[in-house]
Amino acid sequence: MTIAIALFTQDLRLHDNPVLHAAARTADRVVPLFVLDPDVGAAGFASANRLAFLADCLADLDDSLRRIGSRLVLRRGRAVAETARLADEVRADAVHVAAGVSAFARSRESGLRERLGDRLHVHDGSLTAIPPGAVTPAGKDHYAVFTPYFRAWQQTARRPPHPAPRRLSTPEGLACAALPTARADSPGLPPGGETEARRRWQVWDVGRYEEVHDDLAADGTSRLSPYLHFGCLSAAELVDLAERRGGPGAEAFVRQLVWRDFHHQVLAARPRAAWQDYRAKGDRWRADSREAEAWRQGRTGYPVVDAGLRQLAHEGWMHNRARLLTASFLTKTLYQDWRTGARHFLDLLVDGDIANNQLNWQWVAGTGTDTRPNRVLNPLTQADRLDPDGAYVRRWVPELAHIPGRAVHRPWLLDRPPADYPEPLVEPGEFAARLRHGRGLD
Repeated sequence: MTIAIALFTQDLRLHDNPVLHAAARTADRVVPLFVLDPDVGAAGFASANRLAFLADCLADLDDSLRRIGSRLVLRRGRAVAETARLADEVRADAVHVAAGVSAFARSRESGLRERLGDRLHVHDGSLTAIPPGAVTPAGKDHYAVFTPYFRAWQQTARRPPHPAPRRLSTPEGLACAALPTARADSPGLPPGGETEARRRWQVWDVGRYEEVHDDLAADGTSRLSPYLHFGCLSAAELVDLAERRGGPGAEAFVRQLVWRDFHHQVLAARPRAAWQDYRAKGDRWRADSREAEAWRQGRTGYPVVDAGLRQLAHEGWMHNRARLLTASFLTKTLYQDWRTGARHFLDLLVDGDIANNQLNWQWVAGTGTDTRPNRVLNPLTQADRLDPDGAYVRRWVPELAHIPGRAVHRPWLLDRPPADYPEPLVEPGEFAARLRHGRGLD
């Protein structure tokens, strides 16, 4: 009788899980394992929001496994040591795990390889639709610009999604830690888990995505990024489902999933880009702790910027366009180091993925892959375009809820500006003096 361990990491699902599929296909018995590793917290990535979401994910995964005759084996300790210990305990013939691109994932894989040898099987294409490194330009190890990557990605064959196992046999009597509990910092944090993820996909209208995805107030995006980050949904399966649906909305949604793949392949090739400039420009960032804290608190005096940051604080999530606006304001208007903003996002975002978060921040800051590094997003122009009636601002900035229409974006022009809302950190007519290059305004 053969036994395999399926080590769950950022793939907390039964549907289209290459790790679980391979373990179930090649062994008589499967041990689904998750290790609560203290090194995640030591590395600074175990935020309260993500721990609370993770607790939901693990409980849901355990319920789903029990429905097919198995259960989740939970251990506490360092992932390499606990996995190797369990492999010896059950005399496992194989251990399956998903490949990752972060420094932490690579270190874990290296340690597992050292302890398990050829019993370790690492599966690409579990966390992304197409594995990092599967699409490369001639003579280079990765694409540095999105558009050519997107064209190559479209021409690359993808694996078909794997069905969820209908039955799984797991050895009895294995020691198992209790499922974790955690309290989120953000009161509006969404529930985690594959069950909720699949429900959200079913009820979301992808057909309207192209029409409403930039509309801040419409809230028409999928909100699936937390579930993709924890692997409650498979990016490969989402691409397949969207392509089957077809139409402009589905095509626009797939393009966003390709951006996710793009960032993963960049980080896989340039792991230092997690905290170092991808394209260094010798910038000397301003260090103004008062302004940085006003930005974090959503009290910059620019309502659309403040609305985004307050949404982040309440939900542990922020609309993608608001992410771009708030990041541009910090790095291009206040001229603060992008790492200051990236750290704040990682502290609160439930979808705080190191590849997407850091490389999106670098894209906005002009140190990343953007072909227009001098691009600046003017918060007033963007507010008029993306929140023309001011509904998004009134939803998240209650001090301004009484101001009608687009006047809410410029409260300083009112005869009686709200006394409890701050004046702008930067005078609206003096953007150029605070911008890095003072041109390229959008």
